[in-house]
Amino acid sequence: MKDHIEKQHPTEAVEEEHETRAESIKDDSHSVHDSADEKKFTASRPKHEGGHGETDLESQRPSMQLQHTRSHMSTHDAHPAHDQEFYEEGDEIYDKFSKWKKISIVAILSFSSFLAPISSTSILAASPEVASTYDTTASIFNISNALYMLFMGLSPLFWGPMGQTYGRKWTLAWAAVTFTAFSAGSALAPDLGSYFVFRMLTAFQGTAFLIIGGTAIGDIYRPVERGTAYSWFMSGTLIGPAFGPFIGGIIVNFVTWRAIFWLQTALAGLSSVLIIFFLPETIHKKRSDELNGLPKSQQAKQLWKWINPARVVILFKYPNLVIVAVASASLVWNMYSLLTPIRQVLNPRFNLSSPIQSGLFYIAPGCGYLTGTFFGGRWADAVVKRYMKKRGTRVAEDRLHSCLPAMGIVIPASMIVYGWSIEKKVGGIALPVIAMFLQGVAQLFCFPSLNTYCLDVMQSRSSEVVAGNYFSRYLLGAAGSAAVLPIIDAIGVGWFSTISAAFVAVAALGTWAVAVWGKDMRDRVDQGKEVE
Repeated sequence: MKDHIEKQHPTEAVEEEHETRAESIKDDSHSVHDSADEKKFTASRPKHEGGHGETDLESQRPSMQLQHTRSHMSTHDAHPAHDQEFYEEGDEIYDKFSKWKKISIVAILSFSSFLAPISSTSILAASPEVASTYDTTASIFNISNALYMLFMGLSPLFWGPMGQTYGRKWTLAWAAVTFTAFSAGSALAPDLGSYFVFRMLTAFQGTAFLIIGGTAIGDIYRPVERGTAYSWFMSGTLIGPAFGPFIGGIIVNFVTWRAIFWLQTALAGLSSVLIIFFLPETIHKKRSDELNGLPKSQQAKQLWKWINPARVVILFKYPNLVIVAVASASLVWNMYSLLTPIRQVLNPRFNLSSPIQSGLFYIAPGCGYLTGTFFGGRWADAVVKRYMKKRGTRVAEDRLHSCLPAMGIVIPASMIVYGWSIEKKVGGIALPVIAMFLQGVAQLFCFPSLNTYCLDVMQSRSSEVVAGNYFSRYLLGAAGSAAVLPIIDAIGVGWFSTISAAFVAVAALGTWAVAVWGKDMRDRVDQGKEVE
């Protein structure tokens, strides 16, 4: 190669080197495993006494042949457990920040993640007032909430690749500043059309907090610590939707509904300041750094390859990611199907007359989310450690076992009790409130496990995997927000809750299948690609 370049014109030689370098940048659009994962595994293999080299390492590698067993181990994601701390070789990358710095990062991310979800529900308590302002109906107004959820679902296709390419900090900073501007636009919207537009734009920016923030958790915490950290991060995303209507109810009871969006604007502005001045960059390596020195044409070509939304969609060729995405979507469907119609369903049932009274019912699931924060993530990490002790290795799918009881039993049962207690007017106020509280607790036993699995299963493309998961969950959440009132009007809250409970139960069955056979699912896709 060197002799060949020396014979060429200097300009031609440089151009050929640039082209060769660009081609050498690994395009892992169709692969679930990266070289970093392989190095981590290789480094973690124990050497024989006496310092034998690569030959000994190779001789100890397990066979790549598929094994239809409960352990599903392969060199892709198997990592030996080390002593009682469960640390693994290569974990030094998670020691970049001190314990308290990590806590401050999680605090900033949790606060920011609070914004988009609370914006999706805070206006629900004021739906009659907003509908009256724009001379429309509550059903038409609910379309704006469905559109909000729809754009929350579409935007991960953009934010996932952006966070992977340009890093976490400045991607979040851009989203926070624009979220602030569009929140102010929602407060000032003069007509229904402009209100819809600003709400959609706000939703598009707000999802970045969830996608990039969640991925940043994976940047700074070891796999056996992520569940606990992610539980605190998720508390913002779930407590927001629950307490939003209560806050909105208080505001609209005393001042105009537009004050809800002015409060949102102020909170978003604070988030912008925190991110810009206090949030460090957490990504281990930005892909954009690989563009340095390349010709502009090659930079543009490679950049489009990295930020192409198809990178997120194409990951759904992995059945395990599809099933986990549907499971997450079933929980979001359940959450928004529970929260969206509270005022329309419970006001006539209990003869409530003010937004504050109906807003109090949102506190029940909110308190459940807060309670689950203290236990859900720790439970997920404890399950991972238990399986590591059992196997002597860590497998990404083992984490999913932690959410099965909550998803398969607690949430469906609570949903059925809630729906039929309202439908049949039994149990007074206490029974549906208890059911909503238990659902909230159970949700926090599910989301940390599902979300952290997305981080563990494909570390090099975690931002895109998380984006695909949110893409699915918020599209279905949009469907739930739009369909819940018409369906309840048609078949009643009892049967609607039964259908929702069945959906979650089926999703739990799929999650169990991934926990048992997920590794085989991934290997089949990867081996099929190698054959091609």
